Amino acid sequence: MATKLSDLLLGAFPDLRYQPTSKRVRAGIDGSPVVDTEEALLVWEPKRVTPVYAVPENDLLARLEPPSAEADGGSADEYPVRLMADTPPALDPRTGFRRHTAEGEELDVVASAFHVPRAAFRLSDPDLEGYVVLDFGAFHWLEDHEEIIGHPRDPFHRVDIRATLRRIEVKLDGVTLADTVGAQLLYETMLPVRYYIPSGDVRLDLLEASPHRTVCPYKGEARYWSYPESARGRNIAWAYDSRFIDARQIHGLVCFFNERADVYVDGEPQGHRVTPWS
Repeated sequence: MATKLSDLLLGAFPDLRYQPTSKRVRAGIDGSPVVDTEEALLVWEPKRVTPVYAVPENDLLARLEPPSAEADGGSADEYPVRLMADTPPALDPRTGFRRHTAEGEELDVVASAFHVPRAAFRLSDPDLEGYVVLDFGAFHWLEDHEEIIGHPRDPFHRVDIRATLRRIEVKLDGVTLADTVGAQLLYETMLPVRYYIPSGDVRLDLLEASPHRTVCPYKGEARYWSYPESARGRNIAWAYDSRFIDARQIHGLVCFFNERADVYVDGEPQGHRVTPWS
């Protein structure tokens, strides 16, 4: 019987997962180094969608200490989401590092120049012995000599961009917000097709700039617009900056959440997929 690969990936969400990476991984805080290693692992705790780095304790340039009294507390809130309508809940990346779903020991990361409470987690799994997971958000990260933002890139997650000459229309409450035959289609693992549209083909005069910002480790930092005339229009559209050459085909282009906006391709409605942004 044939196996659908996405079912394998989704079926592993309840498990503790890891994958070695051959990249040189470095982390620091305020200019002080924390780790420099060529033996890092990518680790997904159970129910986690995105990975974090686990590094050999021998490659740490700081000490690990039991949590100090002032390290008590901190956010362990979780944000369960469904990647698709028929999948079990997973943990949104907004879920803080301290919401651990595997057995292990919390630790402080300490050096003469800094003290980061509960920023390390020593997992109890024997396959990960000698490694410690670090809080991605607590440090500044590099792979080789490239900055990594948001979270480490998942080697099983792809982003492909293809040009199209098909007519793409975006409407909300019957109002046309974009109409183009020059879109770029972005295909991303387990997400709906995204339609990136030249700004000249978008009714930016109907949209309002939003202070909202997000980061994507594959595409960069996004700024947003809202359509104030609709209850569904808050932060409905975005565009990425140009920091990553991998995403240069969409630099300066505008995309709409097709979970909420009505997208038509050559006149055919595309429907509304259920995702964390529905």
